[in-house]
This record gives sequence, C-alpha cells and structure tokens, in this order.
Amino acid sequence: MIDLEVLRVFCGPDGGGGNELGVVRDGAALPGADARAALAAELGFSETVFLDDAVHGTVDIHTPSVRLPFAGHPLVGLAWLLRSSGRPPRTLRPPAGEVAVHFEGEVTWVRGRAEWVPARTTRRYASVAEVDALPAPPPGEGWLYAWAWQDEAAGVVRARGFPRRGDGIAEDEATGAAAMLLTHELGRPLDIHQGTGSRILTRAHPDGTIAVGGRVCRATP
Repeated sequence: MIDLEVLRVFCGPDGGGGNELGVVRDGAALPGADARAALAAELGFSETVFLDDAVHGTVDIHTPSVRLPFAGHPLVGLAWLLRSSGRPPRTLRPPAGEVAVHFEGEVTWVRGRAEWVPARTTRRYASVAEVDALPAPPPGEGWLYAWAWQDEAAGVVRARGFPRRGDGIAEDEATGAAAMLLTHELGRPLDIHQGTGSRILTRAHPDGTIAVGGRVCRATP
C-alpha cells in the first residue's frame, strides 16, 4: 500500500485555487525510478513528491513524464504536510541542493536558487487581458511562463504556466520554480496570481537565494 496524500499548494486567501500535489510519505515503499515514474503518470498531477528520508529531508520529484532536480510547489506542500504532522522541517533536500524552509502564519516558504530551475521561458505580455486570452497551451514548444503586470508599483503579477511537454498537463495551475525565475529576472519581490485562483509570494535574499511561499490545503476527496 502507498501512503499517498493529495494537497493543493499555493491556494488563494479564500482557499480556492492551488495546484494539486501527490505526496508519497514513505518513499521506501516505492524505491524504483520506473515505478515512481509510472505512479506520477497514473496520478496525472503536475508533480508528485516522494519523501525518501524524513530525518534528512531527502526528496524525489516527478512530473507525469520527467524527474525534476527542483520544483517549488512540491517542496512547499511537503514542508506544510510535515509541519501539520508535528515535524516541521528546517531543510529539504531535492537533487538540486539544500532548500531552507520556514513558516510565517499560514504561509510556508522554501528558498532555492534560480539556476536550479529547469529550462523555461518567461514572456511578458502587454496586459492581464492578453495573458487571460491565451489558449491552453499556446502554440510553440518548451515551458512557457506568460505574465503581465497587474499592478507594477505593488509588484502584483498575473501569470499562467504552460509546460508543453506533451504529457497531458496543458496548463500548470501554480508554479513555484517559474515564480522564482521571474523574481530573479525582475529583481524584486512579487505577489503572483496564477491560474484560476492561485497565489504565490516571492522574496529575494542577499545570499542570492529566492524564497517562494504560499498557503496549502488538503484536497477535497
């Protein structure tokens, strides 16, 4: 039996939105890479995360088609789940490197580096309406993070994410890694409104790391 928890990560303040995440609490129960890839494909979530070592925070992240060295929404979701179980982590360890974790009220934060983000394109559009009008997915190849200023002075961004991997994920509801990359490119903290109702907060730190944070909810059965 697989101990699987399904969460929604980067929920809006009203509890709406959020990107579904599969969390396998006991990665040892499914140790093989092929088996993990098969489960991630079967679940069909943007990402599924396997907790391989709860003490050291070692994790393994899969999309329905590829294994990732780093991703924001699985790490935020897992950190929240561990805290809700009475074991709040200070560090998680995906393949890319050590990820610091901290909590501020309802918001769970993780810190990583822009160079850890798998290749993707950020593209600015002239207006929120143009971003909203994009088909899912837009024509073209490769990961696209489409965004526009909703309120530039306040750092509020409207965004949509399109993996365009051919694995059934036409649009990614909320994308921590892309939010981290955009924050690095713009050099300022952001309040990103993505997908149908998700919200991602970001901050840049003096050591070059970028934090992404958000609210997490358990998915409704």
